Amino acid sequence: MRDTDVEIRGSSLKGRHVLLGVSGGIAAVDTVRLARELRRHGANVSVIMTPSAQQVITPMAVRWACQGEVITDWDGDLTALSGFDAVLVTPATRNIIASFIHGVMNGPLLMALAAARGRNCPIMMVPSMHNDLANDPVTEDLVIECVKSGVKVLWGPEEEGKRKTPNHEEIVARLGNLVNKNTTSVVVTLGATRSSIDDVRYVQNTSSGKTGYKIADDLYRHGMDVTCVSGVTTCKKPDWLSLDINCPDPDDMLRELKALAKDRIDVWIHAAAVLDYIIPEPVEGKIASLQGALDIQLTEGAKHIKELRELCEGSTRIGFKLESGIKQKDLVYRAHAQIQTAGMTATIANRMEDYGKEGKPRGWLIDAHGANFVLETEDDMCEAIRSVIENNR
Repeated sequence: MRDTDVEIRGSSLKGRHVLLGVSGGIAAVDTVRLARELRRHGANVSVIMTPSAQQVITPMAVRWACQGEVITDWDGDLTALSGFDAVLVTPATRNIIASFIHGVMNGPLLMALAAARGRNCPIMMVPSMHNDLANDPVTEDLVIECVKSGVKVLWGPEEEGKRKTPNHEEIVARLGNLVNKNTTSVVVTLGATRSSIDDVRYVQNTSSGKTGYKIADDLYRHGMDVTCVSGVTTCKKPDWLSLDINCPDPDDMLRELKALAKDRIDVWIHAAAVLDYIIPEPVEGKIASLQGALDIQLTEGAKHIKELRELCEGSTRIGFKLESGIKQKDLVYRAHAQIQTAGMTATIANRMEDYGKEGKPRGWLIDAHGANFVLETEDDMCEAIRSVIENNR
């Protein structure tokens, strides 16, 4: 891999020409990271830098990062001002925002923004400024006018008396959602579930939630409206997946899913590890220690995918099937049986002994016709899920 190369991490911006506008502000130092992150998700990047931005970071560094045209004045190659699929301005100073609203065109960036507005091209602005400026009523009015004109304004966290820009990964994720925006609603269940023994102890299965969040992130970046319903997780949730309903108890999770089903969700991804056996009557308080053997009664829990079958009729539903110690043909058979009994569109099946092992596939996708497809990696899995969704829309 060359010094200028990046590792591809997604396809949400594949083939998209993104025009990155950089205006004056100390947050311009993050342009190198941002340009490379855009490329990691497939974007072709051109950059326009205002004169003040060039006082913060050099065009040479930006050109190295984007591996595309960097325009610094009117003498640059202005062909980049047409044919782009999205405009991302970060940092966006109040001067740039105000000039955009009032139609000022005193530089290539404002001309590009005017052209984008004229042809309804997606625009995202990421302001960065001190709190006193961000809280100025005039700033608020300008931002409101931006939103009215169709611009996505992304504010970052408030830290050290400033409204800083979000990290580069969040910016690119939200840009992907904006560029690919569609009306598909998705619910992704993920993580482990637990059943209480008493007030301090519980029975829990094993799941980190990583796979579910990976799928949710991928679908979000491809423009879908994603809601996560999570159990117990041990991995970090992407900040941009803000619709995350936490339900560690399997019965609570099922009630939440039934409530969501009333809104006619288009796609269901059942990636949560739901307990097959639960504690029917938890003990109030704490069971005393040092009392000898403890007998725990377990009863069969509700099968979420079966309980939701009628409520989700007409939706695309993808389940997960984890087994251990069985042959591949038996794994495929059991996955197909799940499809038939629960009315699924497809199931992703895998074996515990294969997970994370070099040379072993991530799993198999089995559809309602019994066909099965090998998924070598998690990226293959996400692509396959999107393909199933597209084919059933």
